[in-house]
Amino acid sequence: MFSATLVKNARLFAFNGTGFFRVPGQVAAMRPDALVRTAATTPGLWSPKLTQANNEKRVLQERKQATFTDRSQLKYARRLVVKLGSAVITREDEHGLALGRLASIVEQVAECQNEGRECIMVTSGAVAFGKQKLTQELLMSLSMRETLSPTDHTREDAGTLLEPRAAAAVGQSGLMSLYDAMFAQYGVKIAQVLVTKPDFYNEETRRNLFSTLSELISLNIVPIINTNDAVSPPPQVDEPIGGKAGKRGISIKDNDSLAAMLAAEVQSDLLILMSDVDGIYNKPPWEEGARFLHTFTSDLRHTIEFGQKSKVGTGGMDSKVNAATWALDRGVSVVICNGMQEKAIKTILSGRKVGTFFTDSTVGGAVPTEVIAENARAGGRLLQTLTPEQRASCVHTLADLLVSKQSEILDANAKDLSEATKSGLAKPLLSRLSLTPAKLRNLAVGLKQIADSSHNNVGRVLRRTKLAEGLDLTQITVPIGVLLVIFESRPDSLPQVAALAIASANGLLLKGGKEAAHSNKALMDLVKEALGTIGATNAVSLVSTREEISDLLSMEQHIDLIIPRGSSDLVRNIQAQSQHIPVMGHAEGICHVYVDKDADLTKALKIIRDSKCDYPAACNAMETLLIHEDLMQGDFFSDICNMLKHEGVKINAGPVLNKILTFGPPLAKTMKHEYGALECCIEVVKSLDEAINHIHAYGSGHTEVVVTENDDVAKNFQKRVDSACVFHNASSRFADGFRFGLGAEVGISTARIHARGPVGVEGLLTTKWVLSGGGHAAADFSEGGNCQWLHESLPTN
Repeated sequence: MFSATLVKNARLFAFNGTGFFRVPGQVAAMRPDALVRTAATTPGLWSPKLTQANNEKRVLQERKQATFTDRSQLKYARRLVVKLGSAVITREDEHGLALGRLASIVEQVAECQNEGRECIMVTSGAVAFGKQKLTQELLMSLSMRETLSPTDHTREDAGTLLEPRAAAAVGQSGLMSLYDAMFAQYGVKIAQVLVTKPDFYNEETRRNLFSTLSELISLNIVPIINTNDAVSPPPQVDEPIGGKAGKRGISIKDNDSLAAMLAAEVQSDLLILMSDVDGIYNKPPWEEGARFLHTFTSDLRHTIEFGQKSKVGTGGMDSKVNAATWALDRGVSVVICNGMQEKAIKTILSGRKVGTFFTDSTVGGAVPTEVIAENARAGGRLLQTLTPEQRASCVHTLADLLVSKQSEILDANAKDLSEATKSGLAKPLLSRLSLTPAKLRNLAVGLKQIADSSHNNVGRVLRRTKLAEGLDLTQITVPIGVLLVIFESRPDSLPQVAALAIASANGLLLKGGKEAAHSNKALMDLVKEALGTIGATNAVSLVSTREEISDLLSMEQHIDLIIPRGSSDLVRNIQAQSQHIPVMGHAEGICHVYVDKDADLTKALKIIRDSKCDYPAACNAMETLLIHEDLMQGDFFSDICNMLKHEGVKINAGPVLNKILTFGPPLAKTMKHEYGALECCIEVVKSLDEAINHIHAYGSGHTEVVVTENDDVAKNFQKRVDSACVFHNASSRFADGFRFGLGAEVGISTARIHARGPVGVEGLLTTKWVLSGGGHAAADFSEGGNCQWLHESLPTN
């Protein structure tokens, strides 16, 4: 019989004297279907005909299946146990609490509680708080002694004279008063639960403990559990407890094991162990070769080397890992993190890579992104060792696969289009998402161009200098390293970028949007198939859509260059977030077409139509049309409006045009805007100078066009306009890597260093210097030395 039952937020829990159990079919909807245990999937689980041992075994199996397998699922965690280590809430001098840090943690726990989650805290700190109080009292009593005997050094040793149990007795009431005041600011009630080690070995007290926790949780109260360090427990056999259904028990040695035991007993979804370290390393972090583990699986247990435990706590990292793996084995997901990191709890629940996430290696099987990136670097270095002909052959194979497996690609794309249409994806993104046979054929042609022009990419000699007799210096092209390309909607970007990376011998990570998941997977399978022909399968990989972009942007040890391809918001966010990895690209494509007074108006109409209407969603589409004021006198303006209206283009007026026309287009909200659709702005300018000034004021440095028959005007425009691409009597749509003869582009850059404009293979290369000598030393060139500088330029061929 169940002795206690509680209902909260449409969930039913039961307590049977030894632990909590969720009643099947009553789990909160926050949890994803794949993680929910229901009565339908566990027939007879609660049948009294089964023995208690069998019941417990099946419960453990079901709980283990319900463990989160990916960080993105942590947002569904409903019941949390948060353990605060001594080092987290204690000041470095060990006398008093770190109030600012504690207040932040309390705020996060309170927010979780108010969101409908159920929180339990396991906390240290009573001894430190008590030491702070008792030290002050002790020093007051010592003041007279010091006055009489200046040589008395008791004041210096006051802290060490205090008995920890006495400090705990004094500190417990103060600590709870502090917690009560802090949580009250958020309308959250708390309750203190003091425990000692014997409480877990005594069946009656253990049953009472969990019955109390059951009642507190049902009343929406946050239990705050700490050990009663004011009493000294009698000697006890250090035997494990909590062993069920053949599973090992756990020894309650510290707050880590205590938190693990509680989390397992109350069937917590997530246990957060907060310490003073970032998480788990494969060896002590100060040792050479130490590597941080974002994800810890059970098969890594034997590979970890542990260092010393915290100076203010009772549990070291070994204890934390043991506690975490024990809880994980009982269906509780665990994260070990640095409690000193700002907003650590909320960041963990958002799915970000904070701390070390414990998951079962037999579930999920996802390869950590760090490993994928390391493999990409190794794969890129392998590509460097291949001949240009081998790399070109791989790209040719990929081009052929795009045509031969067209039906599979289009079927996958159709699924994406269907799902995107149902979800209400914006029309410009929907247009970019779509793949057609014509697009695939053009892709294949572009890829073959890349392959045919790739033979002199890597290792090309740019400069040779004879520094001195027998001392020759050479500058050659080399790959940048590992690229991360993040793109939205555009699945056709994937084979383009992959081909450019292969041709330039770069490792590549691709992060596509979830709206193109099916298309990207189908295309990535072809890339892997092509790479397999040269034994470099790992050189290019598609990063899971569940991987947070912000986490990728912090991998400066693995990624050398980021190239975003997508909306202006995406690019700007990436540029803002990436603090240590350079970002190449452009945030906006605000392209202008200026029609000069000496323009051929027939040419102008053709160029304007193509620049705006050929592919409105492209970044090289015209967004603003500038017209010389002299052309407003005839029919040209009407012809433009009629043509654009016929093409379905919505027209907005600039401030000057708005004043000229009594009944004209609506006033543009801003002149600095990328419409990305069948919409544009028209403005009137008085001169070439005014047109150039307008472009510099409102343009994005992408592509600008002048339409004129006056060569002086054209040359002046092309010389003075400071954009990546400046055209004369040609559509802005020519700003494209394929049309430039680059085969394809990895993106368009408006930056002023490294690469600018459409970026092909050249933009994915850097250089290195190779020096060959015959035992030369710098001292040989000093005064009185036997060598002289020549610095003689040599032919590069």
